[in-house]
Amino acid sequence: MNSVSNLAEDLADTTRAHATAASTSSTTRPGRAVRLLLLAPPGAGKGTQGERLASLYGARHIAAGDLLRAEAQAGGPLGREIAACQDRGDLVPDQIVLDVLIPAVVDAAAHGGYILDGFPRNLPQAHAAAELAARLGVTLQAAVYLHAPDEVLTRRLLDRANQGGRTDDTADVIRHRLELYAQTTGPLVPYYSQRGILVSVNADQPPDAVTADIQAKLSRLSPPNP
Repeated sequence: MNSVSNLAEDLADTTRAHATAASTSSTTRPGRAVRLLLLAPPGAGKGTQGERLASLYGARHIAAGDLLRAEAQAGGPLGREIAACQDRGDLVPDQIVLDVLIPAVVDAAAHGGYILDGFPRNLPQAHAAAELAARLGVTLQAAVYLHAPDEVLTRRLLDRANQGGRTDDTADVIRHRLELYAQTTGPLVPYYSQRGILVSVNADQPPDAVTADIQAKLSRLSPPNP
């Protein structure tokens, strides 16, 4: 069994109780829960659209980075390990990320659905998450891909840095972030396309127009499962 399968197997054992409890207490109307992933490079407006879609569909916006930061601030063995990774500038190990995310995703799926933001970030994470989600009954219905030219993303990030007083977000740093995204997260676009659940939306337009495009394209998909 490969490492991805081992990861999914271990997490399935530890989270099956969450799935059972959430299913028992679900108040979601049949057929109305949504299970969406937001996939976007830095500067594409993923956070904005996540909040908008969560409000529109009555779902929970789950930002992986926010959950990890909250866990780190809460302390405890898991939180300390996350904080140590963040302090070193290292990526938090896949298993720890899933340990934090899966209970939140399972609970959200039973109460209106979820809009997942910031995870998975690479193909191994996507494979592990897909296998585990299938076991727990919280499989993605669509992966919404927000795309825009690099020059547009760079301009947005520089404007955001200037407004926030962040002198570390220079053009070179932003270029590196976009290159890293293309190398690590970019392969998820063909992966979800091959699964038949990719919804591609032009993010180089006003936020209202982006939201409208997402809604229109999601409406053409098969109705969500109960």
